[in-house]
Amino acid sequence: MRTVVVAGASLAGLRSVEELRKQGFDGRVVVIGEEVHAPYDRPPLSKAFLAGTLPAEELALAEQSDVDEWAAEWRLGVRAERVDPHAGEIHLSTGEIVRTDGLVIATGGRARTLPGTSALGGVHTLRTLDDAVALRADLRPGARVVVVGAGWIGAEVASTCRELGLDVTVAEAAPVPMERALGASLGRICADLHADHGVDLRLGVGVAGFTADGTRVNGVTLQDGSHLPADVVVAGVGMEPATGWLHGSGLPLDNGVLCDTGCVTPIPSVVAVGDVARYRTPEGRQVRHEHWTNASEQPVVAVRNLLAGTTLDTFRPSGYVWSDQYGVRLQLAGETSGADEIAMIDGSPDDRKFVAEFRRDGHAVGVLAMNNAKLFGRMRRRLSAAAGH
Repeated sequence: MRTVVVAGASLAGLRSVEELRKQGFDGRVVVIGEEVHAPYDRPPLSKAFLAGTLPAEELALAEQSDVDEWAAEWRLGVRAERVDPHAGEIHLSTGEIVRTDGLVIATGGRARTLPGTSALGGVHTLRTLDDAVALRADLRPGARVVVVGAGWIGAEVASTCRELGLDVTVAEAAPVPMERALGASLGRICADLHADHGVDLRLGVGVAGFTADGTRVNGVTLQDGSHLPADVVVAGVGMEPATGWLHGSGLPLDNGVLCDTGCVTPIPSVVAVGDVARYRTPEGRQVRHEHWTNASEQPVVAVRNLLAGTTLDTFRPSGYVWSDQYGVRLQLAGETSGADEIAMIDGSPDDRKFVAEFRRDGHAVGVLAMNNAKLFGRMRRRLSAAAGH
């Protein structure tokens, strides 16, 4: 293998470049990145960067000295538009064709938008640095903000907007925030966090439409008929894996790039990592994770298997997610879906400091902490050891 192309220049792509060099690959590495920016950290976009307390230059994911040492060719502001993995050809938006022996797909995804808003000013998604810059410019003093979706991103944006002194309403179609990940009882604690900080939280009701003053949004209509005045609307309704450029490639696509337990596609010279990878667990389920830790951890295994030309190693996710909201740090680890019991191990939700354990058939499978990093760290290590990490 003499040339490897990494399609995607965010965290998963950057870590893939790093791993290629760490694991001894001394051939040509070409990185294709649709954004013009060098790889940057996304979590601060909804928090410190959006609040204006962190400058863009401090978002960099790697020191320039490290980037130079990796000796990769960076094609930023360029899209990978088509791939022929059997011929080893990547077709770029510039018209160039890059020939390669191996491909790491790390194209991530795109934020879902709200239907009927494409031509409306004041409606935002938040996934990229440019998204954050545009949203920040709209968060003027006195702006009324409506956030659609009370997941991790929606909650963090709502928190930052309250920090800026803005009026915030959050509309969530589910009966409690983050019910799928946390369950109803812990989801209600997240709802209480919003209420603690003066956010108008509308649960169990979806969005019916939008009102506008000319071409700019001025309100959100909910399915119960209520109308929320809005100068700014933020959609926190998830993302879609960026796989459009892979149609016709012969690679299996279904809510991501389908991979085996080692992030390897049916074509051994092609692996996928990060938000775009839908890999198989040892139990046989196909899963796709959308968080920072997954994008950072997966390239270690995927690159090892790519260079070997076969699946030697299995990816075992730590399942670690964190979120800062309203001055509170939430930390989650493990596999919480399917838990049949949630036990409060330490502290109390009323004090906004606790640790809860998720159990399945009496065995610990996950842990959630609020403002208790020390105990969370111990329980997370215990979970990891039990899972054989």
